[in-house]
Amino acid sequence: MAKENINVLLIEDNPDDKRFIRETLSKVRGVNFNLKCAGRLSAGLKRLGKEGIDVVLLDLDLPDSKGPDTISGVLAQAPNVPIIVMTYLDDEAVAVKTVHEGAQDYLVKGQIDGHILPRVIRYAIERQKMMAELRNLSLVDELTGLYNRRGFFTLVQQQLKIADRTRRGMLLLFCDIDNMKWINDTLGHQKGDQALLETAEVLEKTFRDSDITARIGGDEFVVLMIEVGKSSAKNFINRLQNKLKVYNNKGDHRYKLSLSIGIAQYDPKNPCSIEDLLARADRLMYEQKRSKQKD
Repeated sequence: MAKENINVLLIEDNPDDKRFIRETLSKVRGVNFNLKCAGRLSAGLKRLGKEGIDVVLLDLDLPDSKGPDTISGVLAQAPNVPIIVMTYLDDEAVAVKTVHEGAQDYLVKGQIDGHILPRVIRYAIERQKMMAELRNLSLVDELTGLYNRRGFFTLVQQQLKIADRTRRGMLLLFCDIDNMKWINDTLGHQKGDQALLETAEVLEKTFRDSDITARIGGDEFVVLMIEVGKSSAKNFINRLQNKLKVYNNKGDHRYKLSLSIGIAQYDPKNPCSIEDLLARADRLMYEQKRSKQKD
């Protein structure tokens, strides 16, 4: 019977702790733990940018990051990878707060052994999978596969907290499909659904996996772009317009896929609610739509 493979990223700068974790996992029977190590958070985030990590073992006291910000940094890079925090601090209140910040579990160094660690790793992975399945049941738009309105608001609240803590800005893009009523009334609702699916596909090809893309209304879509500033807005709009152009130049379409777009900046130095951010982007989108109708 083939061994189960679990890819573990250990973000830890203490060589003795690294050696102990490596030796402990190497002795586990029935599971092949592939351990990757990083001594700094920055190095760990680069490794997380690649696919294949199943779980992160995270020290909260690193040379380039300490405390809750360390968890936030990992979540921002890989929100779907479970985190197990390891620290020498045996404090129940800190443990609860750590889990509240997004970690799956909290282990005290010195109390870890060959029975506890493998079990905690496997439980964390399973819990993360169950959470993902539950989220998908209520947070995903059935037609497009993007997040729905509830899913968007759920995920964005966490990102706002991370942005406020890390002081890194974000951009919110709000768009809707031009001439959607004409498509539905003239070509039929099946073509209307096709336009929604095509828009979702174009948005997914335009933006990064770390960005949050959602359909929040009938023909309204939003994208929250993580850790980018106002100067990047024009580049993202140009990229989206180019993707639309590529799509429209392919095949024989009975309509031209076109979007009206508004972008608002989230500045952690002057924080606002997600509702206010959406309202600003919405106003800018409708300004563009009205200008198109005048032309």
